[in-house]
Amino acid sequence: MSRPICGGATTLASRHPEYQYLDLLERILAHGDERIDRTGIGTRSVFGELLRFDLSGGQVPILTTKRVYWKPAVREMLWFLTGGTNIRDLLKDKVRIWTDWPLAHYRKATGEAIAQGDFEARILADEAFAAQWGDLGPVYGKQWRRWLDAEGREHDQIATLVDTLRRNPASRRMLFHAWNVGELDRMALPPCHMVYQFHVTSRGRLNCLIFQRSCDLFLGAAFNFTGGAALLLMLAQQADLEPGELIWVGGDVHIYLNHVEQAREQLARTPRAFPTMRLARKAESIDGYRIEDFVVDGYDPHPAIHGDVAV
Repeated sequence: MSRPICGGATTLASRHPEYQYLDLLERILAHGDERIDRTGIGTRSVFGELLRFDLSGGQVPILTTKRVYWKPAVREMLWFLTGGTNIRDLLKDKVRIWTDWPLAHYRKATGEAIAQGDFEARILADEAFAAQWGDLGPVYGKQWRRWLDAEGREHDQIATLVDTLRRNPASRRMLFHAWNVGELDRMALPPCHMVYQFHVTSRGRLNCLIFQRSCDLFLGAAFNFTGGAALLLMLAQQADLEPGELIWVGGDVHIYLNHVEQAREQLARTPRAFPTMRLARKAESIDGYRIEDFVVDGYDPHPAIHGDVAV
């Protein structure tokens, strides 16, 4: 299906970059391999995809064909950078996107049919309860900031990355990942966006490649694009570089069968101009950023489309 060029408020010189996402969505609906997955809901999936977004002009890939709540996505990325693994910290910021997994575990372990809101309220009110039932195990933040090697030493992959960006930007070893084989069985969910690799051009632009082994394209990808863009901006600023490309590579890219109609609704919409994102200040370190530091301008999306998370 040939899609038109769309420019939103202004005419774009080339095809809108959001069509990369929409074309992939459409291709999975039309040709994806349908099968039953771990959740029991079922998916249509393809394997091995690549999307590229140029951030050098200030625009970021916050999807416009449905509203993306970009602040929770950025808050999640900031939470990863703290090394945190308990949903209590997210809930304090009114971010509920990780609640489903500990809630399902609690219900299964106790037999109590507690409502999500009541579970979250208890996590916030009772620190001991949160410690027992709100922890996700050694997920992203733990691996990024406190990777444990065979000798018991901890490794801060983010601090090492920032140092290398500053001291040796031509390095081909600037990456971090979260697929710690020895700790996978203790994680509420094994890492999906599992490897981030970085590249600095001779002109001082920072590029980021994200490899995502598993991607819920309708519901999750928008968060991954937004969080990845926020991370690239922070790292570029810390290393006195300019933002370059955000390159996303997907392994198993899928649409859940209970999202098919929502995906079709999204495909019927025309993209609008991507918004811009900038940092209001330079934090003293990668650990110093707050949600207030992120300024998004020109975001004029279509209405949100609801979809349930598959657990």
